[in-house]
Amino acid sequence: MARPDTPRPRFHLAVPVDDLTAARHFYGTVLGLEQGRSSDTWIDWNLEGHQFVTHLAPERRAAVHNPVDGHDVPVPHFGLILAPEAFERLAERLREAGTEFVIEPYVRFEGLPGEQRTMFLLDPAGNALEFKAFADESHIFAT
Repeated sequence: MARPDTPRPRFHLAVPVDDLTAARHFYGTVLGLEQGRSSDTWIDWNLEGHQFVTHLAPERRAAVHNPVDGHDVPVPHFGLILAPEAFERLAERLREAGTEFVIEPYVRFEGLPGEQRTMFLLDPAGNALEFKAFADESHIFAT
């Protein structure tokens, strides 16, 4: 299914937000994403080559959490798998912006296959994001 001119397929994800100005600040300024097309009700973002769209939707449903490693992981959530250096730069950028983490950056599965750094945060509309970095990317699907 991959397009012949790209090494990996790209995803398209649209999420609801209740304030486009706050979304523009968070995704454009705090996360540093490039903004694409927009209207009065949505904004396209370049999320490392993936098309991510924030759609104005003032009414939201309640969040769900699942226990993982002693943390309450928000569901649904989305994010990126980053290189370790990029993960550390993003964590620092988020700290400097005063971001409140749902789950502070930490290491899961330390010393085991699948060792990874992970962090969870919410955008201004309450959408949960997870960013992670594997010690060895060949272990992304390790069991």
